Amino acid sequence: MKITFISDTHSKHKEIHKDLPGGDLIIHAGDLMNSGHEPRDIADFVNWYSSLLTMDYKHRVFIAGNHDRMFEDNPELTEELINVYSGGLIYLKDQTHVIDGVKIYGSPWQPAFYDWAFNLPRNGVELQEKWNAIPNDTDILITHGPPSGHCDVTPSGNLNVGCELLRVRVDEIKPKIHVFGHVHSGYGYKFYEGTHFINAAVLNERYKYVNKPLTVEWDPETNELEFI
Repeated sequence: MKITFISDTHSKHKEIHKDLPGGDLIIHAGDLMNSGHEPRDIADFVNWYSSLLTMDYKHRVFIAGNHDRMFEDNPELTEELINVYSGGLIYLKDQTHVIDGVKIYGSPWQPAFYDWAFNLPRNGVELQEKWNAIPNDTDILITHGPPSGHCDVTPSGNLNVGCELLRVRVDEIKPKIHVFGHVHSGYGYKFYEGTHFINAAVLNERYKYVNKPLTVEWDPETNELEFI
């Protein structure tokens, strides 16, 4: 399975188009909007994401992130926009979607950071419930934020800012792939105890497009992964 991972495009998705090679599946791990209040941002994104079908991305999956306020504040309008402008996109909010036997689960939540979307108190009961809902047999886990200790270091202070409760759950269920973004400076890859951790944030801390989309050839049976 040839998969491309992207995240945190913040309305600059068209800038990365030239660096998308095509494949079986593309996954966006949230923050497709910028301010999060403009319906046209959603329409523009889903129209573009739908167009990737012409690049042989048969499956196009995405979740929301903390900048995607409308997805939380006005889910009815958001769903309407997705249905009108998209062509077969898969939007996941605490849901599983199965592609060729691969179980993909997506969730937008993260520990509270100022007053953004899909925020819950760090180490609180509500956030724990969100992570407990991740099925044990998940193959590919998509969350907007990283788990603590994996591709989550800030540029100032060298601090791990990922979610501690998510780290505990991921250690329990050990998905084959865990993709996320949110912490732009954490862009990159790490393999740990059987899980491929991928921070796919394409913009840097100044919201400039500097990090290329990450594309892999992945064997779901053996969990062997090769970057291409």
